[in-house]
Parts: sequence; structure tokens; C-alpha cells
Amino acid sequence: MFVADIIDAAPKDDLASMEHPLFALGVGDMRVRTYERNGVMVKIMPGPYGCATIHDKDVWIYCISQLMEAINRGRERVGRVVQFTTHDFFRTTARRRDGESYQRMIDTLRRLAGTRIETNIETNGRRERAGFGLLDSWRVVQREQDGRMVAIEVTLPDWLWRSVEARRVLTLNPAYFKLRKPTHRRIYELARKHCGAQPKWRVSLSVLHEKSGSTSPMRNFRVDVKRLANSNDLPDYQIMLDVAADVVTFYARGPKGMQARIVDLLGRPPK
Repeated sequence: MFVADIIDAAPKDDLASMEHPLFALGVGDMRVRTYERNGVMVKIMPGPYGCATIHDKDVWIYCISQLMEAINRGRERVGRVVQFTTHDFFRTTARRRDGESYQRMIDTLRRLAGTRIETNIETNGRRERAGFGLLDSWRVVQREQDGRMVAIEVTLPDWLWRSVEARRVLTLNPAYFKLRKPTHRRIYELARKHCGAQPKWRVSLSVLHEKSGSTSPMRNFRVDVKRLANSNDLPDYQIMLDVAADVVTFYARGPKGMQARIVDLLGRPPK
């Protein structure tokens, strides 16, 4: 068992779940969702508590972050069974610490363990048609005196552990946890995955809608993207929506992204 005790580990996410919509964007989603693109198939099946959501994914991100930091520090006792304190999890993921938060944490664990994934996504050089839960198991450690939740132990699926071993992860901006709208979190994941260190990433709105896993009509998704572009609230990236062409461009914040945006506006590099 790996004990997550590293303070301020940089948040990290695995590439496969950033690329493909494994997590639902709303609580209580009981639909079976299927996503296919470029030879990759993902089938997401809800458990009795519904599909795990993009906010539930914080458990994955927290565990990946701790594991990668431990591996980078050369620790030997690292594996897919992870124990962490609820206090540090809530602090890291910018959550409130009250009675309702602890109950919501139980609901999160139930959804993660209940949601089943069937996919042929390759991890650590292995491509196989496989099914797994988003958690293999979970356990809550409570204080004997008052029954208060003090620690959680989870077993990550082998599929995810292989991604960690292969270092198939990307660092997220800590401000990701302050994005409350599920769609905005998912759009940030996609921008981080596809834009990365590049100055820009251009994608059609229809492809962005498909890759996001959104089940809302295109017109509603378009409005949401437009509002996000106008608010300029997305960490690391600025968004430009070309309504006429239904194309979205993400520009990395910084000199390279600014130059790319000027080139697109002027049609030539600035003098």
C-alpha cells in the first residue's frame, strides 16, 4: 500500500482519460454511452449510483499526482493501492470540509467503483479489449471515538496503473480544481492534451462536442463555449470561437500563443 503523504504534489492527469470521455458531465447519468474515434472504442456503463462524473475524477487526479511525485523521488513502496487523508484531498482539490462533503465523498467512491468501462485504449504498450471499474475497491478509515472519516484507501484499476508506470501523464494547472462547471473542466482537459506546449490548437466545434462527451444539444454547447471564451476564465489558454465557421481555437497564454493569435488575426507575422 502506498501512503499519500506528499505535500503540494503537482496535479497530474493521465493522457488516455484526457483524450477520451470516460467521465460523465452530470450527476445521475444512467445512460450507457459509447464513443468511437480513430479506431478507439469506449463504452461507459453506469452502476447503481450512476456514472462517475468529471468531479469524481478528482480522486484519480489526486492519486496520480501523489504516485508520480513518489516515483520521481525514487520511492520504492509505490503501487495501485493508495491511502490518503480526507483533509489533504479536500485541501488539494479546493473542496469544502463539512459534513456534507464527507457524504459526497462516499457517493463519489460508489460511482467510481460502480461505473464500468469497456475499451481498447492502449496503455503502457498494451492494447487489449478490456473491462474494468474506475476503482477496483475502496475503504474508509474512521475514528473510533466519533466515527469521523479520517482516511480513504482505494485500489486503482490496473489499466490506470499502467499509464502511471509508463509516465503517460500531463501536469495540470492547480486552478483546474476551481473550475466548477463540468463542461469547462472537460474543455480544459482537451486543450491541455491537444495544445500542450504548442502555441495553438484549432478544432471544429462538432469534434470538440464529441470529444467532450457532452450530451447537451449542439446549440447549448456552442453557447457554453462562447461564454467561456468571453469570460477568459480557462487556465493556461485563451479561446476564440469563429461562429461563422463553427471552429474553436485555443491559444496558449504567453508570448508564443499571443504571436500565433496575431498571425491569425493579421494573416502575417507582426513586424
